[in-house]
Amino acid sequence: MRLILLGPPGAGKGTQAHRLVQKHGIVQLSTGEMLRAAVAAGTPVGLKAKDIMASGALVPDEVVVGIIADRIEEPDAKKGFILDGFPRTVPQAQALDELLKKKHLKLDAVVELRVNESALLERVETRVAQMRERGEEVRIDDTPEVLSKRLASYRAQTEPLVHYYSEKRKLITIDGMMTIEQVTAAINRVLAALEADSAAKSAKKGARKTAKPATGAKKASGKAAKAPARKTKKAAKPAGKAAKGGKKPAAKAKTRAAGTKAAKTRKVAKKATKKSAKTAKRLTKRR
Repeated sequence: MRLILLGPPGAGKGTQAHRLVQKHGIVQLSTGEMLRAAVAAGTPVGLKAKDIMASGALVPDEVVVGIIADRIEEPDAKKGFILDGFPRTVPQAQALDELLKKKHLKLDAVVELRVNESALLERVETRVAQMRERGEEVRIDDTPEVLSKRLASYRAQTEPLVHYYSEKRKLITIDGMMTIEQVTAAINRVLAALEADSAAKSAKKGARKTAKPATGAKKASGKAAKAPARKTKKAAKPAGKAAKGGKKPAAKAKTRAAGTKAAKTRKVAKKATKKSAKTAKRLTKRR
């Protein structure tokens, strides 16, 4: 299973990603961790990223996509993965689509955890106040002010992905304001339905492939059955002609024989008539 989790900071993506990893035996791919691992491993893409990071510049999309391309080829990613922190923009999503297409892989779903930003800010304020009461140190990036900036950045850059993946019919929206357990249960229900649908489609395709050869065999046997019948008919036709031809000559022979006999009879009668005429003439002269 290959997933992307979308949602603003504080929506609970990290918690749900961890649970999905455990349930489905897939890996969570964080772009930050992948970049650091590639740099440490000294891969060609990692070395390129190292020089860019050393200069203080942002790592270009093509470099990040290259690192992801290398990472998903590793054995632990064969069963699937969850992308964390990527894509953040529509161009990154398009680059990811191209990568998966080249590798003949498909994205199963994009899970959006939709939350109320005002409620998120209240949560952070409450958590910060509690930490200060306990005398704990508050992280610089875990304050209402920083969260407000991060939320604004999310709306500007990442939120357009909701529309992008919705058009591709990959988006699943979950109410992130529910309890952690309720959010987990909702995600599991949707993913289970997706898996069942995918299995049904695969079974249907398999049935079609099995049915096609049978249909072909049926056509072939039908043609084979028709062929001898045609040959028999063709063989029967000459025999019929021969039979008809045999009758016709016999009939003609009989007709000819009858005609000859009749002609002879006419000749004999003619001769008899002439002889009678001569005899009568002689008698007349004698008288």
